[in-house]
Amino acid sequence: MITKEEASRLIRIGRDFMHMPEEDPEYNSDQYSDVPAPPLFKDPVSDVIIDLPMDFDSLKADTPLLDIVNRRSSHRVYTEEYISLLQLSYLLWCAQGVKGKRGKNYCTLRTVPCGGSRHEFDVYFAVQYVEGLKPGYYHYLPEHHQIEFLGEESDIRSFINESVAKQTWAVKASVVFYFDMVAYRAEWRYGIYTHRVALMDLGYISENIYLASEVLGLGSCALGSISEGIANEKFGLDGSEEFILLAHPVGTIKEADRQKELDFYAFVHDYDK
Repeated sequence: MITKEEASRLIRIGRDFMHMPEEDPEYNSDQYSDVPAPPLFKDPVSDVIIDLPMDFDSLKADTPLLDIVNRRSSHRVYTEEYISLLQLSYLLWCAQGVKGKRGKNYCTLRTVPCGGSRHEFDVYFAVQYVEGLKPGYYHYLPEHHQIEFLGEESDIRSFINESVAKQTWAVKASVVFYFDMVAYRAEWRYGIYTHRVALMDLGYISENIYLASEVLGLGSCALGSISEGIANEKFGLDGSEEFILLAHPVGTIKEADRQKELDFYAFVHDYDK
């Protein structure tokens, strides 16, 4: 059991990490030391590349933004039904879609903001219920709005459960997104200042998935408590240069399960006694 003193020390370290230095040290990142920029995209590793549909108008997603923002909430009860490939495409586009590029390797302009527009996060995902896709593991290729198939899985529920620290409700999701930080992609520009900003960048991506899910009538819930090593191993990440920081299940929902959603917060009543 961690002591109260040790907990206080670790909390202080965390708070200090969130602060910008009061004085700017004499420091140049690799960008300002004339080191060539790293690639903006990872190369595919699979021979199975799937083009994603982009006829988003057919989704009839014309709900006013304020209604979407007011409806947005975390959902943990899923009905285990299929979503369409177009819906998956829409979620990926909203999370990391590329709208343009500046220079050969300088930055990309995407559907989410990012410090320096370096967009240091890649999206991997585990599919259970997506029409036209085999259950298994995939990687989003944002440059051309494609996905690559990484492999099938006969027991994908076990992986999902273990990778999200046994939060068992997530195993009923249609798809679970995993966000991989490709660290040097951003460190090249910001160096020692990268990592605080990267956490902000991840928040932008996650919120776009929340809002896109609401537009589609789906439920989602971001998960910061994950078993990083299990996810890293599954997606072939070394855990140092690249590593999973967040998981985000998305699934089908129904209004009749509203009480089950509320039951997740039953423990709150204990604090009112």
